[in-house]
Amino acid sequence: MIDFILASGSPRRKELLELMGLEFKVIVSQADEDSVSKDLKPELYVQELALLKASATAKEVLRNKNAVIISADTIVTLDGQILGKPKDEDDAFNMLSKLSGREHEVYTGYCVMRISDGKAVCGKVRTKVKFKDLSDDKIRGYINSGEPMDKAGAYGIQGLGSILIEKIDGDYFNVVGLPISALADTLEDEMDIKIL
Repeated sequence: MIDFILASGSPRRKELLELMGLEFKVIVSQADEDSVSKDLKPELYVQELALLKASATAKEVLRNKNAVIISADTIVTLDGQILGKPKDEDDAFNMLSKLSGREHEVYTGYCVMRISDGKAVCGKVRTKVKFKDLSDDKIRGYINSGEPMDKAGAYGIQGLGSILIEKIDGDYFNVVGLPISALADTLEDEMDIKIL
């Protein structure tokens, strides 16, 4: 039997993995994310972060040869610049103002690592998201909800932030934080783990 481990404390990733019907434990990765250079292209940066998280978690479960670790990291980019989680409300306001009326990209890098043979497969998914034109009052109202403060790009598409979105092009679940279709393909095609 496979012991799936989610190397993330994200409640959103937990919910998405549950949607896939997998039983798993959560072990929050203790990886030093600052060790990955932000000079990398976004699609490489997120994969490096996912691999780093999986590797750090693998050290904690090396004795469990049935373990399969799933890790992920999501970033928002605008004009090639990574928009992380806002430091404070002013930072959130600046991010949301930049995103207003514009299209940006959301990248999630994910990694699947099997302890029994050390095999690791990483991938990434990109989704384009276009914001509506937002007034300063609407941005402040959203910030007052508290939702933006722990989200990359200062918004959550799965919550109140959904009303800020004009359209998306790509995988919705990728924007939430885990591209479950691509992850399922990786589990099935690369790790021979059947989901359905």
